[in-house]
Amino acid sequence: MFKKSILIENKTSITTKNLQLVLQSEIRQSVIPIEDIGYILIDHAEVFISIPAINLLVDNNTAVIFCNTNNHLPNGMLLNLNSHHIQQEIFKNQINASVPLKKQLWQQTIIEKIINQGILLEKVSGKKNNFEFLASKVLSGDTSNMEGVAANFYWKTFFDFNNDQSVRENDFKRERFGKYPNNFLNYGYTILRAATARALSGSGLLNTLGIHHKSKYNAFALADDIMEPFRPLVDEKVSEIIKQYEEQELNTQIKAELLQLLTRTVYFKDEKSPLMVALQKTASSLQQCFTGERKKIKYPKLWS
Repeated sequence: MFKKSILIENKTSITTKNLQLVLQSEIRQSVIPIEDIGYILIDHAEVFISIPAINLLVDNNTAVIFCNTNNHLPNGMLLNLNSHHIQQEIFKNQINASVPLKKQLWQQTIIEKIINQGILLEKVSGKKNNFEFLASKVLSGDTSNMEGVAANFYWKTFFDFNNDQSVRENDFKRERFGKYPNNFLNYGYTILRAATARALSGSGLLNTLGIHHKSKYNAFALADDIMEPFRPLVDEKVSEIIKQYEEQELNTQIKAELLQLLTRTVYFKDEKSPLMVALQKTASSLQQCFTGERKKIKYPKLWS
């Protein structure tokens, strides 16, 4: 089912009435059925949210995302920890997954990511590249780090074909705390991460336990794994934004543009669906990999 994404950037009170979310700002009141909401992004220091509202949102598997007041990037998230009727059994299968299985799943994930990077790079440059060849060289567990090889070439050239002279002149480097348009990329990736985490949680999976990412400080390691092939969607959107807007700081319009990623159409073999729905299908297929029902994760094609 298609879900709404709500961005809150003003002083607002969030309460509930009759299983509906009541948003009361200084200028208007909005009432939205809880079941229609997939994501709430809170980006203001003076937002009140009641405990009943939090509980109803979490029960609905709504991702409630809080932004940092300094840089306005998503900083934390509330998710349902009991969102599947056989939660313990799913956790057990995930925890007991063999190392060879996890390596094979990571190999598939990186192959998908590199292929998608190659397709997008060809779209923006109009030139053929060797990313399919790089993808064919990915080993189990990506022990030869073809992900890094592909990323090095990808980021050296991706913005060379953009019309924004300021990006080209800045000699763009992809860095978490780097200069523009890294801020746009970071925002988009965080939205994608939250959507992936929500889908995984909804399938009963434990976000903390990744198939590749293993940092003890990372509560969303599995989301970081599974979002990898979808990253080029953010890159494409940011490329479009910097062609359309001269603004180099995140503003309401640019945030709204990046939030629209969740409704972007992607393509499975027999159907097309919005990204937020596709992520649920991907998460469900991963759960089936852990039970032995499937051998591969069901990733969509990002372009038709």
